[in-house]
Amino acid sequence: MAATRPRVRVEPNPKWIRGVLAGATVVDSRRARYVWEIPYYPAWYFPVDDVAAELVENGETVRSPSRGIGTRYDLHVDGRVLANAAWRHVDSPVEELRDLVRIEWDAVDAWFEEDVEVFVHPRSPEVRVDTLASSRHVRVSIDGTVVAETRRPTVLYETGLPPRYYIPKSDVRMELLSPTDTSTACPYKGWANYWTVTVGGNEHVDVAWGYRTPLPESEPIAGLVCFYDERVDVELDGQPTERPRTKFS
Repeated sequence: MAATRPRVRVEPNPKWIRGVLAGATVVDSRRARYVWEIPYYPAWYFPVDDVAAELVENGETVRSPSRGIGTRYDLHVDGRVLANAAWRHVDSPVEELRDLVRIEWDAVDAWFEEDVEVFVHPRSPEVRVDTLASSRHVRVSIDGTVVAETRRPTVLYETGLPPRYYIPKSDVRMELLSPTDTSTACPYKGWANYWTVTVGGNEHVDVAWGYRTPLPESEPIAGLVCFYDERVDVELDGQPTERPRTKFS
């Protein structure tokens, strides 16, 4: 039996999208499409006419079992050549993709939705992030040792993930935490730094994180500490909770 080709989701993006490089507008589109290349968030694809840079085929290709073979392009912008910065699936089995072009995220200096800069990757229209002040009693333990306890958490609800309890540092045993060089980025929250927690001589690497200067929509979690519920023991209002199963488990 022939293998079933994975389904590709293509949906209209009503937002005005622009990509800017060294002051020059590379992409200016009010007709962008969301294309789910992976399950977690979409990519932006644009009508060819909305790309101001010159697209020059370079002989390279990109292959996808769902979108077909893509032709790679260099982008020529104001005398600069951006190698492999774009591709098109001109013969895609997904007809909607054939007249669209995909620009690599890092090919430009900045991306904008309307007049608001977007970081890391396109934000999904299906993801919502809410940060709510709470008076719930949260206790976090590792190997039987309480490492954080608070009645003033900020709870962050993000679509597709378990609630995250952000705790003031004064309610965390910071003497057990050591900063690491790990950093991750999120288009909804910003750039996170991590800590390893050492309990009884055992190191639990990168089990806690925080955002010093989160993006505006997540500003209430600034300076707070969060622990992976997947890797620690959490009591909520006096009741133990089950460890969630996520991609972070």
